[in-house]
Amino acid sequence: MQGNFNSIVQSATPVLIDFFAEWCQPCKVQSPILHELAREQAGKLRIVKIDVDKNPEIANRYQIRSVPTLMIFKNGNVVWKHSGVASKQQLTEVVKQL
Repeated sequence: MQGNFNSIVQSATPVLIDFFAEWCQPCKVQSPILHELAREQAGKLRIVKIDVDKNPEIANRYQIRSVPTLMIFKNGNVVWKHSGVASKQQLTEVVKQL
């Protein structure tokens, strides 16, 4: 995933990375919010889920200490980061600003 991850976040279109874990209850709350956001923001935002237990090197690289952690990348740079569940309204506002 490491090499693929680097190519994914280099996009000019914002990429929201959802760092999650299968055992995480708040992550299960966040997931349907992200599915709805992906549908509404199709073409404007790409959403990628990264399981921190299966990809510890990426989680360590971005200092993910709690899940869910959401990060938005644009052209390879982190432009926004949030730990904990984020509402659809909050995420929509962030995307509008980008």
